[in-house]
Amino acid sequence: MAARPASTSAVIADPSIRTHHDAVVQRLHRIEGQVSGIRRMYEADRYCIDVLDQISAARAGLEAAAFLILEDHVNGCVTEAIHGGKGGEKTEELLEAVRRYVRSA
Repeated sequence: MAARPASTSAVIADPSIRTHHDAVVQRLHRIEGQVSGIRRMYEADRYCIDVLDQISAARAGLEAAAFLILEDHVNGCVTEAIHGGKGGEKTEELLEAVRRYVRSA
């Protein structure tokens, strides 16, 4: 597995490029509540299919949040890097992140 580039922990220079920030935060709060609810359902020995349905809904919410974050990254960080002459580095970082995401799905 390739080493993760050092820039993955970097803070973006201009937070205003994250057009979906509030929507992602709201979605993550909702997912957090869903996961707590799933744990309570499982602890209460609720019907397995109902628990699995809730897990599926939480996964779908996480995927939707991931795509909003990806969109902000492409439209912000990657675009800025391309304009700044560092598009190759940022493109490789993006592709590696997508590879990790696809492998984990």
